[in-house]
Amino acid sequence: MVAVLDVGKTNVKLSAADADGTIIETLSVPNPVLPGPPWRHHDLDALGEWVFETLASLSRRHVFSAFVASGHGSGGVLTGADPNAGDGAVLPMIDYEQPLPADIRDRYAPLAGSFLDRGSATMHGATHQARQLYWMEEREPDAFGKARWYLGLPQYWAWRLSGVAASETSFLGAQSHLWNVAARRWAPIVGARGWQRLMPPFAKAWQTLGPIRPELARRFGLPGELAVLTGGHDSSLNHYRYHAAGLRDFTVISTGTWIVGFSGSTPIERLDEHRGMTLNSDVFGNRLGGILTMGGREFSHIAGNDPPADDVPAEVLARLIGERIFALPSFGDDDGLFPGSAAAGRFVGPPAESAMERKALALLYCALLTAECLDALGDDRLVVLDGSFLRDPLYAQSLAALLPEREVRFNLDSYGVAAGAALLAGHETRRHPAPLPLGEPADLTELNPDLCRYGAEWRNLARAAPSKRDEFEQTKGSFHG
Repeated sequence: MVAVLDVGKTNVKLSAADADGTIIETLSVPNPVLPGPPWRHHDLDALGEWVFETLASLSRRHVFSAFVASGHGSGGVLTGADPNAGDGAVLPMIDYEQPLPADIRDRYAPLAGSFLDRGSATMHGATHQARQLYWMEEREPDAFGKARWYLGLPQYWAWRLSGVAASETSFLGAQSHLWNVAARRWAPIVGARGWQRLMPPFAKAWQTLGPIRPELARRFGLPGELAVLTGGHDSSLNHYRYHAAGLRDFTVISTGTWIVGFSGSTPIERLDEHRGMTLNSDVFGNRLGGILTMGGREFSHIAGNDPPADDVPAEVLARLIGERIFALPSFGDDDGLFPGSAAAGRFVGPPAESAMERKALALLYCALLTAECLDALGDDRLVVLDGSFLRDPLYAQSLAALLPEREVRFNLDSYGVAAGAALLAGHETRRHPAPLPLGEPADLTELNPDLCRYGAEWRNLARAAPSKRDEFEQTKGSFHG
């Protein structure tokens, strides 16, 4: 079996998984954040105690052969040389959601390089590992000068367990602003700031770095023979799960707080940083065209704080379509897929009166956002959906109706990241595709033509400049005309 650590921004999970990626048991804890000084930061010391004690507890119930970690792409740790010195960090790990000091933000911008060097637009708060390193170096130069390694989250935990430091491409390719995925080289800021000394040698995500450190095994009662793997970026490991199942030429859309899309087929010239598009890396170092939009936050704004648990009935969707009730982007503080739309979200048509109608409108809106993501990424015929939006069948059904030329499938397993991470342990010995049950959305037969016309009208409204929407509304004809 494989022990999988999944470090999210809000919660941290430790799972026991079979070699085929099936999750047997999962334990979780909030990811603690402390106030400054010198900045708001994660409590790595407390989290380390939980990780090691929980791993020991799981090891008494399961026989593990390997440990692997995944993590969100906006976290890294500047460490010393000794993983046994407290939490190993020479400066606290920055919480990426806090605002940047204005001088750090302004001085960093001209250092960040081209879009290909960054792999993304420059995002909110303290997102991006290069920007965090710059903040550390500018504010705490003495401590920064004593650092030995800069490690992405999965590699930090691998180092804590094994004592071996490594860099890994899928994590560095997750909008770190440190790694140019297209050219497979460090971004210019790394050389300009002299940060090469902090970057350890590269290792593959599935590579064994070593066994658990003997002193750690003795202190917590951990299995000393446990192989510690390099690990990788959470969304890239979710993508790897489908690769391990034998899928090729596909786009995967994961849903939750973010709608995240990945395709290995997206040409670089299609990437538009002004529409939330990114250049990521898979675990093999190959390019992945990506797209990000905060669909979960938009869903909550439209549906309200307590949407009904029941599935949306078809007749509720039919009313939204028939009466041309629209939610138009964007309800969040950024533009998402529609430049100039930040905080300009609004509703057009009669009001969605009931809680169920508001939920239906939110799911339909997110299906339309997803269709925009897929259009931006390219033409892969196979689309695989996973994540929280699939709890209501309407999301997948609406998307399939909006994209009749594509093959839409869904995966109801909510542990895709952990499953992908676990599958790394068998990467070099796997002889057959990993099992992967995929479902097919039911056909909204009677609604399909009207839903496609509704989708075309929504797209015209959404892509119009916010100031042009009233004019558009006044001149468009009847939906059924």
